[in-house]
Amino acid sequence: MRDHGTGTLLAEQIDYYRAAAPEYFQGALDFPGLDEFERALAEFAPSGDVLELACGPGTWTPELARHASTLTAVDSSPEMLRVARERTPDQHVRFELGDLFDWRAERRYDVVFFGFWISHVPLDRFADFWALVAGCLAPGGRVLFIDDAHRTPDELIEGEGSSTIRRRLSDGTQHRAVKVPHEPAELQDRLTGLGWDIEVRPTSGPFYWGHGQPVQSAA
Repeated sequence: MRDHGTGTLLAEQIDYYRAAAPEYFQGALDFPGLDEFERALAEFAPSGDVLELACGPGTWTPELARHASTLTAVDSSPEMLRVARERTPDQHVRFELGDLFDWRAERRYDVVFFGFWISHVPLDRFADFWALVAGCLAPGGRVLFIDDAHRTPDELIEGEGSSTIRRRLSDGTQHRAVKVPHEPAELQDRLTGLGWDIEVRPTSGPFYWGHGQPVQSAA
């Protein structure tokens, strides 16, 4: 049985990202480590049919499009998708509106990518989300992701032990969202327990990234 409180929180999270779309890049984390992931992304080479989950304003979509034969980018915010389309005019990119806690893929993909998303998945939805990812992958398919565990003292409205945070926009409005502060080793162990062969690596900054595939695909 689903926690209705979690559902309300996730609805508020969507509202936050819809409202944040015009100013999203103004609040980007200016920390070291992203260049390390950019090199890893180029080495990973997400080729073939690629699915980007929670594409947001297209932070990584143009780079994915350079590698992919086809790219499908999904997000729950039409405002974010509008920005992503402007940043990625490639004809082989298709944008799709969908809430990832309800959305299901109509086909399978060679690569599934998500950036700055896994920390916004509540722990009670974590296993379900990774089941979704597994269902999106073609045989031999691979996963790549990046995220961070950065949370400011102002965001911690329920203390450090809670994954519920508060974000403020430039107009002063406040929104609750989920921010799970995963540690790389803990996250890797959690994924191993769900049947994934994924290596999660920290960067020199607050970011971490992971790549791998389901155990049966890795065998």
